[in-house]
Amino acid sequence: MYPRFRDRTEAGRVLAAALEPYAGRRNLHVLALPRGGVPVAFEVAMALRAPLDVLLVRKLGVPGHEELAMGAVASGGIRVLSNDVVRQLEISERDVASVAAAEEQELRRQERLYRDDRPPADVRGRTVILVDDGLATGATMRAAAAALKAQHPEWLVVAVPIGAAETCDFLRREVDDVVCARTPEPFHAVGAWYEDFTQITDEEVEALLRRAALQPARG
Repeated sequence: MYPRFRDRTEAGRVLAAALEPYAGRRNLHVLALPRGGVPVAFEVAMALRAPLDVLLVRKLGVPGHEELAMGAVASGGIRVLSNDVVRQLEISERDVASVAAAEEQELRRQERLYRDDRPPADVRGRTVILVDDGLATGATMRAAAAALKAQHPEWLVVAVPIGAAETCDFLRREVDDVVCARTPEPFHAVGAWYEDFTQITDEEVEALLRRAALQPARG
């Protein structure tokens, strides 16, 4: 049985050790899913001496059944649709556009907050490590990976300190590499594997991104 992480900082250091084979790789970039993935990704980026940024993703929920995803929008004007869901549920283009517009507005708010209108990272041709604080169902990570692949990175890695084994296995079909540092059974929930799983604030995200920007990086 795995011990629980003290907090996301410790989890990030454990994950960074698992990602050591990527240390020194040129054109390496670390992207975090806000907000919980940012302190984890900060430790990874510092250990690998890679630039850190956030990948902002908003799920597009089916109207009337918002928990069901019909796609996602992400940083950089990326929109990904699940055509099977849209077709099966006969969702109109107008409804898709309406939901996307609302979520894109929230993305713009987060963009202003986290990067003060700086453009998102250019990942084309780069090795990208996409980090969150854990994987349960993996719905958000799958949307993020799909959106990121549309930007044509050379090599895409999904990395988490803790994850459900079946979710990590599923994602291996979607990206080039998956690093799940720990895959306990039974899994239950991400927060169950942290002693401190306090919600990360916007201010903490901003502070970590500023600290990362001051560090020398190879990327």
